[in-house]
Amino acid sequence: MNAPTELQQFLAAQEKKTLLRFLTCGSVDDGKSTLIGRLLYDTKLLFEDTLASLEKDSKKFGTTGEDIDFALLVDGLEAEREQGITIDVAYRFFATDKRKFIVADTPGHEQYTRNMATGASNSELAVILIDARKGVLVQTRRHAYICALLGIRHVVLAVNKIDLVDYAQQVFDKIVAEFRDFSAALGFVSEIAIPLSARFGVNVMAKSSQTPWYEGPSLLEHLELVDVDAALADKPFRLPVQWVNRPNLDFRGFSGTIAGGRIRAGDSVVVAKSGKASKVARIESHDGDLPEAVAGDAVTLTLADEVDISRGDVLAAPGVRPAVSDQFAAHLLWMAEEELLPGRQYLLKLGSATVPASVSELKHKVDVNTLEHLAGKTLALNEVGYCNFALSQPLAFDPYRENRDTGGFILIDRFTNATVAAGMIDFSLMRATNVHWQALDVNKAARAAQKGQKPVILWFTGLSGSGKSTIANLVEKKLVAEGKHTYLLDGDNVRHGLNKDLGFTDADRVENIRRVGEVAKLFVDAGIIVLTAFISPFRSERRMVRELVAKAEFIEIFVDTPLEICMQRDPKGLYEKAKAGAIKNFTGISSPYELPEQAELIIHTVKAEPKHHAQAVVNYLRDKGYLI
Repeated sequence: MNAPTELQQFLAAQEKKTLLRFLTCGSVDDGKSTLIGRLLYDTKLLFEDTLASLEKDSKKFGTTGEDIDFALLVDGLEAEREQGITIDVAYRFFATDKRKFIVADTPGHEQYTRNMATGASNSELAVILIDARKGVLVQTRRHAYICALLGIRHVVLAVNKIDLVDYAQQVFDKIVAEFRDFSAALGFVSEIAIPLSARFGVNVMAKSSQTPWYEGPSLLEHLELVDVDAALADKPFRLPVQWVNRPNLDFRGFSGTIAGGRIRAGDSVVVAKSGKASKVARIESHDGDLPEAVAGDAVTLTLADEVDISRGDVLAAPGVRPAVSDQFAAHLLWMAEEELLPGRQYLLKLGSATVPASVSELKHKVDVNTLEHLAGKTLALNEVGYCNFALSQPLAFDPYRENRDTGGFILIDRFTNATVAAGMIDFSLMRATNVHWQALDVNKAARAAQKGQKPVILWFTGLSGSGKSTIANLVEKKLVAEGKHTYLLDGDNVRHGLNKDLGFTDADRVENIRRVGEVAKLFVDAGIIVLTAFISPFRSERRMVRELVAKAEFIEIFVDTPLEICMQRDPKGLYEKAKAGAIKNFTGISSPYELPEQAELIIHTVKAEPKHHAQAVVNYLRDKGYLI
């Protein structure tokens, strides 16, 4: 048998090394990019052309005089170099004789907190840099809190630029004491403080004589030895199904990446949501069948029985199933310019499952500087809150502290498809699993047949003064005259009772429509034709109500009256007050109205009298078979 070549020996040695994923974070200009550049430079992983380019760029963009500016190795975007800041997350690989590393350089500016959170979500350790001249800043605390929130349990407090304070131990000790006062409540498993100078390599690769008072390891020595093993392979088995593999009629496999635990052929598994059980027949991978697979392995499982499983389901160990619920409590990091609106529907992506969901209650916001809980109705960009969530259907999940893959989720805006938040599940709201639908003998069809009609929501929407209430009132009068069973929910009237506790902020407007939508749904279930007259300025909430009922049970009627006509009518004098600043958040003046995109009926009120428009609505209902 031929002896392994030098290359084969090298590759075999590399495979045996452990991999540490870590990030650098902290406030602006603390030296994060410089530190990573120094690590890459001193581990001799840079090609000659890279070094030549670095020397050239240092003269053009550098901030270190005649010295090499190591930050330019990481800040690859032209905008980053020109502005001297890190904007996006930059990932770099390097290795030593003892370990392999993937390091994420994350932005320090508050407006790029979402980028920093992205880097933290994939890391096992955080190097939090602090400028020795500035000490612990608000952004330092913010990043430390987000690291803890995102499951990082190992921290290095790197007090950088120690050379600019004459290597003073008392400065270092003061900073470390202040940070540890703050971090004591964050639950880090290990926390080590190191004085260093990234620019000059002090305590980066090896202990420096410049800090004889420091007795701990250098940064690289600590990174090589720190034990961050999360022991995912020892946790309960979890396989979120990414794909149902059906290449032909004779094969049905369930593909995904194991998120926790280990699995062997012959082991029992259960579908978390349905409770259906089976045994693993085969474990297939890119390299063929495996006797065993562990967390992190991408595999396809075939089962001994025909079990109904689809994308988004979770296969689990029978004795330790994940929670299954349509409600849970979670921490939420808001990452969008547009504020969070409780009650608004977003798409929640958890593993391979995506379902509509909303924040049913914002319990509190978190002051990242003091960790104090603050009251609030919404979350703004980069704010953190603790929320209750309501999902359109139950999902299987674990608490984030137990499994980051099955306990972490993102929120997606339904219209822009942008990711607006990252969430970390705390626990299931068990009351949700204890509340079940009660079977009733008299159903919607029976109630509607009794009344000789098909139940439906007639959703009148438009600006204040457009004529919504007037037309809706006339429509109801005509329907009642024909012996139909109706109810009119008017925007002003419900605010005297059902919604008397709500104001007119965007968050309150969303909750206003959510409540009305649920009431309208009950009327439909009662077999009634329910009419609503609300400005309902946001498409998202109108869509939410549409999706509460069957497709044919919602008719959106856009009362399209130009703003200038509404202002001329101004029956309540509201526009004049809004223009004078006496009414805030007034639709059309200081708050937007989002035009309907799929209205079944559009009424142009300047072309005819209200009674003609009302008759047109009734005719539409008759033509579509609602008036039996």
